[in-house]
Amino acid sequence: MNSDFEPPSKLWSTLATVGGIFTALLAIVVLQSWSEQLSKKASAPPQAGKTSLAKMDAQYVKLPGEPVTPAQIQAAATASVATGAGELSAAELQMARQAWRYFQLNWNDKTGLANSVDGFPSMTMWDQAAAMAALVSARELGIVPQAEFNTKMGTMLKTLANMPLYKKELPNKVYNSKTLLPVNYGKVDQREEIGWSALDLGRMAIWLKIVGAKYPQFKDETEAVWKSWRTKRLVKNGQMYGTSIVNGKEQYNQEGRLGYENYAAYGLKLWGLDVDKALDPQSNAAFVNLYNVGVPYDRRSYQTSGANNYVLSEPFILDGIETGFQSLPKAYADRVLAAQEARYKTTKQLTSVTEDNLDRAPYFVYSTLYVNGEPWGTITDTREKHNNLRFISSKASTGWHVLYNTPYTQQLFNFVQTNLKSEKGWYNGFYESLKEPNKALTANNNGVMLESLLYKKVGKPLTVWAGVKSPS
Repeated sequence: MNSDFEPPSKLWSTLATVGGIFTALLAIVVLQSWSEQLSKKASAPPQAGKTSLAKMDAQYVKLPGEPVTPAQIQAAATASVATGAGELSAAELQMARQAWRYFQLNWNDKTGLANSVDGFPSMTMWDQAAAMAALVSARELGIVPQAEFNTKMGTMLKTLANMPLYKKELPNKVYNSKTLLPVNYGKVDQREEIGWSALDLGRMAIWLKIVGAKYPQFKDETEAVWKSWRTKRLVKNGQMYGTSIVNGKEQYNQEGRLGYENYAAYGLKLWGLDVDKALDPQSNAAFVNLYNVGVPYDRRSYQTSGANNYVLSEPFILDGIETGFQSLPKAYADRVLAAQEARYKTTKQLTSVTEDNLDRAPYFVYSTLYVNGEPWGTITDTREKHNNLRFISSKASTGWHVLYNTPYTQQLFNFVQTNLKSEKGWYNGFYESLKEPNKALTANNNGVMLESLLYKKVGKPLTVWAGVKSPS
């Protein structure tokens, strides 16, 4: 995601932002006097003081960290990750219905596209994949009738196959979700081609395969979408490449770091592209001890490569739910979750971090376990530090729980259910230090929550459930 976002007109009183990974829109909110704050109820976890928490985060970091061994990777790979298929509880089904409420309010029936952020007509391919996941989940959970599903999915796929493309090659990073105009961040009424994101397209690639395999009536339409894109420049020498426009000129750069790089590459490999280097989870991996847990990170930091090497929850969660840890070792995900639980046990601060929109400046942050040498850093893509805006993520808490179902993930899940429901879906999270909700409402947050609940119901990775053939 990048930060060249300009706020839209104040006519928009709600968030205007984000979508894809490394390409998403930055959010904006016209804050009104939100006097209501969550009272310090018993459901909220005890909080460590601001200073002491920061000191503990700095104290419990050690380099190099304990590596994940090949034996541990193999052992974790053979361990079960599913909690077993079964009907959702009444509370879980209500959670899914509430997540779908976001899409009811933000679906554009004419185009079949969903707004990335509540009330603002802008979308990225990452967020449209989240909307596709949400629609599939809502249908399978009995929330959306078959006829409505068919109409919405058919319209969406037709749009994706016929939308204007960047240089007639690949989808632009951002579109007006009502008019299909390719746009820049926040400028939804002015046509502008700004490049494509390989990471965004990798996630869409996975969901096109899921829909085509699970619903034969849409197989031709999903293939038509892929065939409408010229994918030659999407990969090079086994890696993924994206484009951006800087000072009027196109830049063509390798895209992705450990986590999202592997997850998105798996999607492209499902369609036959050569992404073997991008899929390799070990060649660029290093380890750092955080609260005595060895966490994997990409040794290609901003200092050495010019790109931020965020370590956060979402790519590991999506990989587990959608592919069954086919793009990243499950042992890596185990460590990422374990470090967050270890932080909670030491500080008494519930921890479930990932990137997301905010309801206040700077409107989008990467809330990480580790980034560019800093433990538990919360930064923008331009490396501004905002550790005071670290938050407990709704989507990460839900995803971790359906994958692992431990007493700690149950605490996270319960906290979300108790504290983060809104009339328009689920808020993105709860600020650690401010002790109030992050009231941003987005397609990705609610979409990940819906697909997490579908995963719990079917009890297996969604590509396996749908019958997607593994890449050779």
